[in-house]
Amino acid sequence: MVIISKYLVPKNYVGLTIYPFIFIKNKAQIEDAYLLNHENIHLQQQKELFWIFFFILYFTEYAIGVFRYKNHNKAYKNISFEKEAYKNESNLNYLLYRKKFSFLNYFK
Repeated sequence: MVIISKYLVPKNYVGLTIYPFIFIKNKAQIEDAYLLNHENIHLQQQKELFWIFFFILYFTEYAIGVFRYKNHNKAYKNISFEKEAYKNESNLNYLLYRKKFSFLNYFK
């Protein structure tokens, strides 16, 4: 389910996924197929990790990245979940053949 909410999506972001919801900052972005695909990839990741483990791993990777890179953007872009979603957001058929736990291929 997609919900429009400029208040729940953090500043400088356009979307946020918290299973089973996708929050989009503004109504015009609901037409962005790549954005929705990106967020749907996160839905699959969250289902595989029973939601809570996704967020534990997500924020652990982020914290390690901030410590390593001393830079929010670089830490964010190096989270395995984000790497998978960004790399495949333009492939609108990706979720049809994506294997479970594919984010592990982006983990370093």
